[in-house]
Amino acid sequence: MTTSVKDRPDLTFDNQQGEQGFCAFIRGLPQKSNNTIRLFERSNGDYYSIHGDDALYVARDFYKTSSVIKYLGGDMNKGIPSCTLSRLACDTFLRDALLNKQMRIEIWVQGLKGQWKLVKNASPGNIQAFEDHLFSDVEISASPIVLSVKLGMQKEQKIVGVSFADTTIRELGVSEFIDNESFSNFESLLIQLGVKECVIPLDEKDYDLLKLRDIIERCDFTTKDIEQDLNRLLGDDISVVTLPEFEMKHAMASCASLIKYLSLMTDENNLGHYILRHHDLSQYMKLDTPALKALNLMPNTQEELRQSLVEILVEDTELRLSIREEHLKNVPDLHRLAKRFQKRIASLQDVIRVYQVVLKLPKLIEALELFDSMNDSNKELIDEIYNIKLKEHYGELEKYQEMVETTIDLEAADHHHFMIKADFNPELKGIQDKINKVKEEMDEEYEKARSFTNLSLLQDDWILILSDATCIRGKKQYLELATQRNGVFFTTTKLRQLSTSYFDSLDIYEKEQSLLVKEVIDIAASYCPTLETLNGLLAHLDVIVSFAHVSVHAPIPYVRPKMYNKGVGDVVLKNARHPCLEVQDDVSFIPNDVSLIRGQHEFLIITGPNMGGKSTYIRQIGVIALMAQVGCFVPCTEASLCIFDCVLARVGAGDSQLKGVSTFMAEMLETANILKTATPNSLIIIDELGRGTSTYDGFGLAWAISEYISTHIRCFCMFATHFHELTTLSEEVPYVCNLHVTAHIGSNSSGGRDITLLYKVNEGVCDESFGIHVAELANFPDTVVKLARRKEKQLEEVTKHEEKDDKEKFSKEVIEKGSTIIEEFFKEIANTPDIDFMDYKSILERISTVKNQYQEKIENNSWCQEVISRF
Repeated sequence: MTTSVKDRPDLTFDNQQGEQGFCAFIRGLPQKSNNTIRLFERSNGDYYSIHGDDALYVARDFYKTSSVIKYLGGDMNKGIPSCTLSRLACDTFLRDALLNKQMRIEIWVQGLKGQWKLVKNASPGNIQAFEDHLFSDVEISASPIVLSVKLGMQKEQKIVGVSFADTTIRELGVSEFIDNESFSNFESLLIQLGVKECVIPLDEKDYDLLKLRDIIERCDFTTKDIEQDLNRLLGDDISVVTLPEFEMKHAMASCASLIKYLSLMTDENNLGHYILRHHDLSQYMKLDTPALKALNLMPNTQEELRQSLVEILVEDTELRLSIREEHLKNVPDLHRLAKRFQKRIASLQDVIRVYQVVLKLPKLIEALELFDSMNDSNKELIDEIYNIKLKEHYGELEKYQEMVETTIDLEAADHHHFMIKADFNPELKGIQDKINKVKEEMDEEYEKARSFTNLSLLQDDWILILSDATCIRGKKQYLELATQRNGVFFTTTKLRQLSTSYFDSLDIYEKEQSLLVKEVIDIAASYCPTLETLNGLLAHLDVIVSFAHVSVHAPIPYVRPKMYNKGVGDVVLKNARHPCLEVQDDVSFIPNDVSLIRGQHEFLIITGPNMGGKSTYIRQIGVIALMAQVGCFVPCTEASLCIFDCVLARVGAGDSQLKGVSTFMAEMLETANILKTATPNSLIIIDELGRGTSTYDGFGLAWAISEYISTHIRCFCMFATHFHELTTLSEEVPYVCNLHVTAHIGSNSSGGRDITLLYKVNEGVCDESFGIHVAELANFPDTVVKLARRKEKQLEEVTKHEEKDDKEKFSKEVIEKGSTIIEEFFKEIANTPDIDFMDYKSILERISTVKNQYQEKIENNSWCQEVISRF
């Protein structure tokens, strides 16, 4: 970003001694984490100074230049690097640091005796102390959620108790559930809530958790005061011991930790205004992190009733456009405004913003009552979900509207001047009369200047502009102020005097009305519960309108899917498309059908060339399932789906060098999580499993995993692979079906073969691999291509020979028993407790231990020994 000189105020000290003393203070501050920035308030918040490595970071990341750096107490080698931020620039920096960069912030203020002290701190999940900085002129798109977690054991099962808070809407949530060794349910919860910060107990044996020491040391998990604290936060009319959530002991322990961490009890405005809700994981589709990345969508689970509402708005274009462009446009975040009222930091501008929303309600209600496609069932649905509630809210807010129209000067508000009506108070009336008189004189003076100079522009503060100032030079009554590219700014002696008098009178008016403004704010604060529920209702309508908008305006309009309950029904999609790819420029997307039928086609193996469309095909099915479940229409010409409890994915290939995890190990960890988490009601997407190790290892694992999913879990699964041998699984498991993406092979002028990818998915097995052909298209040297073909044939001959030898050497019974041993071996490794948190060396040690356990079985099976000897 670029900043002006005004964003870089100078940092000055009364004398050299003061500068040296401050440098000594900076050097003596306690050590902080690398992601913490310290700001020092100057001139009552007019600007802030930053020092040391923090200043270098701000210069590099925010200003994008080192020219803002100055050195206190010495030169570049001995001094402390420092820079400054104006209040406006500071707000911009804080928004990026807290909401995007996941950093922590400290604000230090100098007391009366010159001593500096820490007065504010914030983290990505705890921003309540900085809301005035962050949202003074912008709206927040997502609430920052902070979560606390406590683990326990019950009958040899892991119990996870969590509590989470959204301080922007004063909501506490609790949940308690059984989890597996991979904590996949906990991972899904983090994704569902969009958690920004997590507070967990410190485990001295876990190196990664030591990084959170600064947070944990300020938190504990005692439930000693939780009953009293929750009763005060929720209100006197609620006894928390009567709530079923109070029986969740681990969740209550987490809740106690969270209340302390967020210092909720220190703010009296919180008391009686929080609500408590139970987050039930069984009511939500679970998405693991790989699935979230693969589908390119954030989870958002709601009732399937949404699709009926979307259908109404899809069919009525006029209603959809009017709601989107007229009734919901520029509606502010009423939750945040309500919180400002409760804290008594709101302004008359905030009162007007709410008033403008209230004015829109009657027309919105009228639009929902009169739209063309209304039939009895649609009318009942719209009335039940929206109109009845909107009418109730408007009835409660009519007095608010009357209060605003009685007390606030709405005409002045149209010009961004927010004032109490002068007629409302005799003192105000006298000041207003003076303001009006001065303004009349200013207008007269302006007209005189305009007629003399033919000026072209009048500024808000009565500063004039001329493209050519020759006509006023030498005349004492005209005062030149500045010369800029678009002309010369000037004023007159009398106009300057009148302008000073005008703005002085406005200041007096502002001070005189302050008590009346406070009364108006107090009255507005009494409407906060209604504003918060209204906000939720309008947000719901906004989501439905957005779903309808994208459904209609897609390159090919979406259709409403037929939905089956969880555990019944199939997935049948006609002409399915990927919603992200089809909207790209210069893309003509080729649709494909999908058929996942219980008892027939539950497990799809997709083979074919690279870039042939395998990954797009399986991912678009996951995206469509998610879109249908959140209530949107889907990119198909016809669709029916069942409800999935989770979407699990193993896609892409990448290592994690910082954690010492290779590509292959990352694949195995993610796949192990899938095998532990999946149920018969899940959807599994696997793309190219086993590429990070040898061909034999990779194929063996791919086979074992595919067989386990198709025979033991029995959920819908798509498996894209280059292991063509895996397609023979369909001969052993009746629920496995083979598909392939097609490619046309033709001859070119040089006698070679051209490949044309058709991106069409058909039944059956791909009859050959296209890897070497792709290398030809990439202009590999002819010698490399010929060598590759020769080695390919040699490998095929060796493989066929080994398969023939196996059938001749070993009986079918020995081979089947050996396959079982290898499958059990891999299952034992996959079920290792806490494998997700083990380092690479520990996992290798675990594999060696399991190998020793199975050594005797392997030695007693000749086929196992033969297979291992080939590695």
